Amino acid sequence: MKIWGKKKAAFVLAALLTGAVGVLPIHGNAEAANMVSSERTGDRVIKTENLKLTQEWDKVFPKSEKVEHRKVTFVNRYGITLAADLYAPKNAQGRLPAIAVSGPFGAVKEQSSGLYAQEMAERGFLAIAFDPSFTGESGGTPRYVASPDINTEDFSAAVDFLSVQDNVDPERIGIIGICGWGGMALNAAAIDTRIKATVASTMYDMSRVMANGYFDHDKDVETLKKERQANRKALNAQRTEDYRNGSYKNAGGVVDPLPEDAPYFVKDYYAYYKTERGYHPRSLNSNGGWNQTSALSFMNMPILAYSDEIQSAVLVIHGEKAHSRYFGEDAFKKLTGNNKELMIIPGASHIDLYDNKDKIPFDKLAAFFKENLR
Repeated sequence: MKIWGKKKAAFVLAALLTGAVGVLPIHGNAEAANMVSSERTGDRVIKTENLKLTQEWDKVFPKSEKVEHRKVTFVNRYGITLAADLYAPKNAQGRLPAIAVSGPFGAVKEQSSGLYAQEMAERGFLAIAFDPSFTGESGGTPRYVASPDINTEDFSAAVDFLSVQDNVDPERIGIIGICGWGGMALNAAAIDTRIKATVASTMYDMSRVMANGYFDHDKDVETLKKERQANRKALNAQRTEDYRNGSYKNAGGVVDPLPEDAPYFVKDYYAYYKTERGYHPRSLNSNGGWNQTSALSFMNMPILAYSDEIQSAVLVIHGEKAHSRYFGEDAFKKLTGNNKELMIIPGASHIDLYDNKDKIPFDKLAAFFKENLR
């Protein structure tokens, strides 16, 4: 068997990616070729959906007088328009270092991510907090779907936007992912070399928890396989039901009413998402939750496969008492290089790092980004 050389293989791959193979039969018909070329050019135009954005302040945290705020939109590589809140230090001059923030998983930008963004703006950064695809004020249908690929791409789309702003230094862009978006942030840092520094705060590895459930250290391999197979059957049966019914069933948000024997971290989620402290009408966790079959893609497509190849700086932050602490610690173990750091916050729970300003080390975050975005 003849083995193709690298040059020939690269040509074939390039041809497949550019659509050149599909153009070959048009030889000799210039008019048809021009028509196809024109249609394809039109298909490549980045189009922004006209989103309906709330203009009044509807965050779960107070507005800072040190920061300017406005709504912005940008488009990801799949053509989905994302909505974001932009926070900038008042009277800032020149090109600023910038940070994109998202999470927690099932939250909206009016909750924890907005607080993080505003706090970083108070410390001299231009920051955006965005709603991921299919959620909040962002576009995309069907609603309330999560995807390991698309949601990783959402971070890179935020970097696209920041990179072309007149008041942003494109060489000084970082990201913050909270909870499930902590894992997505690491995944984005593994693929996007424009990201110079990443913070994963109180992170979940959503692929791992979707595939294995909680506390998988305590389960043997065969048990995990059996549980996954049972989940696959149930979720695929739900796909059939969704199609039959013509609508997608939601998994339900944070459990309500709260059972007396609920685990402590479920009670913590309730205390944030279901009370005045953190409730928001657009938040999935505060209301009906995710599309139930979203779990399928995470079970089959693990994130963090190449996190050991992240060359840029990473700070992983977790609470000492967080039920999710093992996600952050295990993710950190896989990171390589001398510009990675794990910070455990004494006495903090998972939810403390959503909004407890006495526990969230914002000054440490600012110092980390100032050191690595220069």
